[in-house]
Amino acid sequence: MTDQSTRDGRTWRQHFPDGDLWVFGYGSLIWKPPPHFDKRVPGYISGYVRRFWQASTDHRGTPEQPGRVVTVIERSFWETLDDPQNHLESSATSTIWGAAYHIPASHAEEVHDYLDVREIDGYTVHYTPFYTVSAQEGTTTSITAVDSSEIREDTPTSAVPSPDQHHHRQHPHIDSDLSASPPPSHPKPITCMVYIGQPTNPQFLRNPSERDPAAVATVISQGQGQSGRNPEYLYLLEKGLEGLGLGTADGHVTDLVRRVKIIEGQHDRTEQANAEELNAEREVRKSVAGLEQLG
Repeated sequence: MTDQSTRDGRTWRQHFPDGDLWVFGYGSLIWKPPPHFDKRVPGYISGYVRRFWQASTDHRGTPEQPGRVVTVIERSFWETLDDPQNHLESSATSTIWGAAYHIPASHAEEVHDYLDVREIDGYTVHYTPFYTVSAQEGTTTSITAVDSSEIREDTPTSAVPSPDQHHHRQHPHIDSDLSASPPPSHPKPITCMVYIGQPTNPQFLRNPSERDPAAVATVISQGQGQSGRNPEYLYLLEKGLEGLGLGTADGHVTDLVRRVKIIEGQHDRTEQANAEELNAEREVRKSVAGLEQLG
């Protein structure tokens, strides 16, 4: 992985000399893509672990009561930490599944500006190899991607269709746990820009007790920010990962969903939780339906 050098002197053109840009999403970018993308492909990056170990003081929480959102941690550093859920990382390669978006050169700077604002709460720019995957063959390959120019301007961002979800319709038998799936090799990965909440950022949960799954679930159940309730973010991530068409959401995410729903039930919020989870599922289905219309 290559770090961003300085905020004042952007280095992305060193990695994308043609002026276009590839961006990898492992969290909200999966279901809420950046603007102006013309391709979206499913796949993974290697050597990281996805965890809800980043505090959110804006989108899913407040400075007084921060919520919890995902970041990815380099496995070599993660192995030095106390994680009660280390048994969930059965793959030695630690694959992080998500979606990559291609931004044409004409909009690269604009999208970079947009993402810098969107990911302002502790995230910084890094660069890492991204591997595309065919759900049909179970191997890395190039796949046909959705062209965002074919999507009407009034299409909600959350309803942008993706080809990987189309693959899921064609191959429903693929239901392995994404966090446990070993990555196939690929000779030519795509360099992607990715926003990561590093362990050195002020929002990273340094206290081991705060990283305990029960504590994380409790905070999520109570979180509310400018983008909505924190549980909604969790449900959207679960459904978004399922909608990639390459497997289920990873074990850490599904375990938190189970824990949060139990807490919601204890506080008479079962109906609200069910509605939010159903709405998250509908968002994914809208994407699939939109792809069918385009096809």
